[in-house]
Amino acid sequence: MQKRQFLAAVGATTLASAAPAAQDRPQRTGPTLLTVTGAIGQGNRGPLDKALDQMMVKQQLTFDKAHVFDFEALRALPAVTIRPTLEYDAKVHTLRGPLLGQVIEATGARLDNTLKLVLRAIDGYNVTLTLAQARRYRFIIATHLDDRPCPWAAWARYGRCSTPTATRM
Repeated sequence: MQKRQFLAAVGATTLASAAPAAQDRPQRTGPTLLTVTGAIGQGNRGPLDKALDQMMVKQQLTFDKAHVFDFEALRALPAVTIRPTLEYDAKVHTLRGPLLGQVIEATGARLDNTLKLVLRAIDGYNVTLTLAQARRYRFIIATHLDDRPCPWAAWARYGRCSTPTATRM
C-alpha cells in the first residue's frame, strides 16, 4: 500500500480464509466485473475454466467456486463516495461504489477482522490486507468515476485524505 494508493483494477479477489455460509444469489445478467474466490458461501459460479478464464490462468489462479459480480450486482450494494487524487492525472476525482467489506459480506464469507484478502489486478499486481484494514481505510470497489460508470471493470480504492459519505446509487 505504500507504493501505490491506487490498488488495482480488480480482476480477482481471493479470500485466504473464511467460513462458508450458504445464501441464495440472484443470477447476473451482465459481464463479470469482479470475481471473489476462496472460502466464500455457496458462490454463484463454478470452477476456473482454463479456456475462458485466460487472464486468471496466466496468473496461475485456481478455484473450485467463486462469487462473481456484474455492474448491476455491485450497483445494488450500498455505495460510498470518496474524492481522492488519482495518480494518473494528479487531479481530484469523485469515485463511488460499495465498500469492499460489504462486497465480501455479499459473498457469504465469515466476517472476521483477521480475514486475509488478496486483491489482484488484471496486470498481476496484488496486495494483501486484512478485512480490518479494508474497513479501517474504507476501501471501495469503485463503479463510478466523476458520476459516470467507470470505463474499466472495477477498481479497489481508498481515499486516505477524504471523508467518504454514504450514498445510495
